[in-house]
Amino acid sequence: MTAPIYKRVLLKLSGEALMGGRDYGLDNGTVRAIAEDIKGVVALGVEVCVVVGGGNIFRGVAGASSGMERAQADSMGMLATVMNALAMQSALERIDVPTRVQSAIPMSSVCEPFIRRRAERHMEKGRVVVFAAGSGNPFFTTDTAAALRAAEMRCDALFKGTQVDGVYSADPRKNPNAERYTTLTYLDMLARDLAVMDAAAISLARENKLPIIVFNIHEPGAFTAVMQGEGRFTTVVDL
Repeated sequence: MTAPIYKRVLLKLSGEALMGGRDYGLDNGTVRAIAEDIKGVVALGVEVCVVVGGGNIFRGVAGASSGMERAQADSMGMLATVMNALAMQSALERIDVPTRVQSAIPMSSVCEPFIRRRAERHMEKGRVVVFAAGSGNPFFTTDTAAALRAAEMRCDALFKGTQVDGVYSADPRKNPNAERYTTLTYLDMLARDLAVMDAAAISLARENKLPIIVFNIHEPGAFTAVMQGEGRFTTVVDL
């Protein structure tokens, strides 16, 4: 077994990644497959934390565009991420991966509040920590929350699970001539407006010298393979 490249990582999952073939909500098979992949990485001895989005249930920007007050809409979106986090916890614990959910919005009857040192201790003990409710603030995406949590947890890298196997110049599902990149700089991402993560998340990762690894979360075993330097992925670093 190839040794993992990193010791502690954060995996960012969009809410859409949990839908599978559905138009809305959660697909249990997809959630279970992602949980199995996370288990494979934990088995390598890697400490793992996860940030989940909520776009499969409610997206604050969409609510605001239809006339809802933005801060209120974003609060609803943050609550949607808690539902996804609890679903991921359930899937992981069903395959014997001890998991804790920590929410930036306190709701002690269903999960722990976000406490940085407690989260670090959970990971040191081999538990997966799922961070919910984004950063707890409106106007900030879960991508930005992922970069923030990765920096706070002193992670070695931020893994972004997407629908394709890396970063392309355009959506390869719509443009077969799109160029795939193996390595990019943070400034490349910003200058070319490559819509993988928002500018605030990329800037935060750059400030903290946090590599971003983009891969296809729906490829079976991809997270485990990429952790060992195998498979197809794009690395975003300062060259």
